[in-house]
Amino acid sequence: MPSIRTLLPAALALATALPLAAQEWTRFRGPNGTGISPAKNLPATWTENDFRWRVPIAGASHSQPVIWGDRLFLLTASTDSRERSLLCLDKNTGRELWAKTYELPTHRPGNKNSGYANGSAVVDAERVIACFVSEDQFWVRAFDHAGQERWSRNLGPFKSQHGHGASPMIFEKTVIVTNDQDGESFVVALDLKTGTEAWRAPRHPGRNPNIAAAYCTPVLHQPPGSALELLLTSQAHGVSSIDPRTGAANWEAPVFDKRMIASPVVAGDLVIGSCGSGGGASNYLSAIRLGGKGNVAKTHVAYTLRTATPYVPTPLYLDGRLYTISDAGIASALEAATGKTIWAERLRAEFFSSPVLADGKIYVPSVKGEMIVFTASDTFQLIARNPLGEGTHSTPCLDGGRIYVKTFTHLVCVGAK
Repeated sequence: MPSIRTLLPAALALATALPLAAQEWTRFRGPNGTGISPAKNLPATWTENDFRWRVPIAGASHSQPVIWGDRLFLLTASTDSRERSLLCLDKNTGRELWAKTYELPTHRPGNKNSGYANGSAVVDAERVIACFVSEDQFWVRAFDHAGQERWSRNLGPFKSQHGHGASPMIFEKTVIVTNDQDGESFVVALDLKTGTEAWRAPRHPGRNPNIAAAYCTPVLHQPPGSALELLLTSQAHGVSSIDPRTGAANWEAPVFDKRMIASPVVAGDLVIGSCGSGGGASNYLSAIRLGGKGNVAKTHVAYTLRTATPYVPTPLYLDGRLYTISDAGIASALEAATGKTIWAERLRAEFFSSPVLADGKIYVPSVKGEMIVFTASDTFQLIARNPLGEGTHSTPCLDGGRIYVKTFTHLVCVGAK
């Protein structure tokens, strides 16, 4: 089975065409969206007295921080939803370095657990790119690290019952933005330097256009002996593959009939997707065999699970095991190739955050404000339930031996000096 030593270099190489030395968490869920960090010295237990710093963040957001060098970037929004902001903080102190704020028409998500700044920015050595979205406008804006806006592009209106949540990703000389929504949908690649459109891939509305909006961030996959592909998840297309250089469609498996929030996860020769609803009773997860051409829904589904599967949290994959956290708080380790349960444990908490993994330990923050830490192994071993000061819906950012978490009203840093 592949080890973390073999998985991480591949993930880091795919994450961006630019050097990534010491740059661990530049996009949603870190290197190529795996949620896995190479860090070895992250703390596993702490108290609130051990916080390196904790600073208030104005407005409301569930955004995950991203980092380059000593600069941390975070999206937030005013509580009345009329403004969206990108903040730049010093990652060592939490001090705000600059903020860029834009007025946008009001967009009120239909779900009380959603917000106005759910997605994350993406950053490289020269720029940080973020999406500022309302029901009438979908702005993609690029800034240099000093906060000067370099370009902006409006993709048009965004129709959704739950606001916007997908995050952009950088690939080679483009930034790829998914725009799966209840209205006109597409995936677009914009030139990193100018914002000029490089390609656009139209998306169809699927069987139920009222739940076509998806909140998933794509990942890259390099098939042995084949061209690099971009993997996406949405209700309309299920799990799908397109060419990241042209937008041309490769294959899709439209096997999901509910809204999709969790991002795709490559697990060996499978890709994992899951769908659900707020009630949770009808959530399910499907494993799709990679490859094929056209519609592979009838030929490439390896298995489907309907018990304790996640709707919002994205799973983790390492060493042949798939680790899932259901929204209602059941942690499971599965044999990724077959879906067979290795263990399942109730965590006595609820989750919207996605788990992350480092040095054999899984970290997942809860709605009530605990960072639960347990081992990534064949048996469930709880390490700690650590305080965060308040609840969160945000996924942790791991960088330089530290953990950064956006809670409901603060940004918290725990870890090495």
